[in-house]
Amino acid sequence: MTDPVTIGNATLYLGDCREILPTLGKVDAVVTDPPYGIFACGGKWGRKADLAWDRMAADVSPILDIADEILIWGGNYYPLPPSRGWLVWYKRDAVPSAADVELAWTNIDMNAELIDQTIAATNPERCGHPTQKPLRVMQWSLGFIQGNTILDPFMGSGTTGVAAVQLGRKFIGIEIEPKYFNIACRRIEEATRQGDLFIERPPEPKQQSWIDMWAKPFDFSQEPTP
Repeated sequence: MTDPVTIGNATLYLGDCREILPTLGKVDAVVTDPPYGIFACGGKWGRKADLAWDRMAADVSPILDIADEILIWGGNYYPLPPSRGWLVWYKRDAVPSAADVELAWTNIDMNAELIDQTIAATNPERCGHPTQKPLRVMQWSLGFIQGNTILDPFMGSGTTGVAAVQLGRKFIGIEIEPKYFNIACRRIEEATRQGDLFIERPPEPKQQSWIDMWAKPFDFSQEPTP
């Protein structure tokens, strides 16, 4: 592990998250997109891509106790506790060898939510990482997180960090691959320089379900007089 790189409100570590996480202590929230094991799972896309780092799904158990709020993309690939607070990214233009949706597990007690974001709309953002998430999807994901300090132990090319910086959050990122770490540093530095002046805020997540509303007793004193 090398010394961390500080860029504005972001602190970035090049190294193995299994070694770095015990040194950080507890954070507000974890929002991450770990390796799913795509290389091993097969499919034309998985066999063709250079995904040797993704031969098996990551062990996410170390991150389950370090934050009050946790959001894990690809949560359906891991042995995680039951949750009703799933996020769904619908990819209407997914190729036949790829899934139509990606799922994020959360420990948040909320209704499941869906975002419709085409892959084509994400292509201009491509920076060299084969499993890069769309910035809009990660901004939307952070809209469900209340905590101010966001940790991504599998930072990749830094999309979670870019979204966090643009939304005025503090960010801690860890990445083991020097190539992607350098890309993340560059992207987060650019986002820090730009600030959030031109960023479209993601929609606020719904805080109240119809179950909550109907569970409240009706106040007849407020009923209008005929």
